[in-house]
Amino acid sequence: MLRNLTLVLALMAPCSVLAQGAQVAFGGMTQDTSAPVEVTADQLAVNQADGTALYTGNVIIGQGAMRLAAPRVLVVYGEAAGRIERLEATGGVTLVNGDDAAEAERADYNIDAGTVVMTGNVLLTQGDNALTAETMTVNLDDGTAQMSGRVKTVLQQQPKAANP
Repeated sequence: MLRNLTLVLALMAPCSVLAQGAQVAFGGMTQDTSAPVEVTADQLAVNQADGTALYTGNVIIGQGAMRLAAPRVLVVYGEAAGRIERLEATGGVTLVNGDDAAEAERADYNIDAGTVVMTGNVLLTQGDNALTAETMTVNLDDGTAQMSGRVKTVLQQQPKAANP
């Protein structure tokens, strides 16, 4: 009985660590954050006073191989003319990089830091595998992501090879 209890506790220990956070590959490549940012949308409102531009309606943002889509994206410009500091996407966001795709309620892309923080019901799909969490922070410099907040993973098993 004690041996079975010890085995159960040993098996449960890694699960609690995974529930707190997990690091995964994202996009299979690094992202050049100095590449041009292309934005298309149905509407644009520019606010010269605070240095922002609000894109609404079918917003699609591309930078290198990365694509981000959302109903609403606020572009915040830095002090240097024409320099984008960050993008704030809301209303249901999809981020695609390589073969990986992530969905969330919100995404904040800090271009200088090279990070995208996605929050609210995050779903990451990598082929047949899926991961969910409350927050995912993507590091575009090294192509990894950190997931936290009740992480759940569904890993598809490969069929066993038949023995000849």
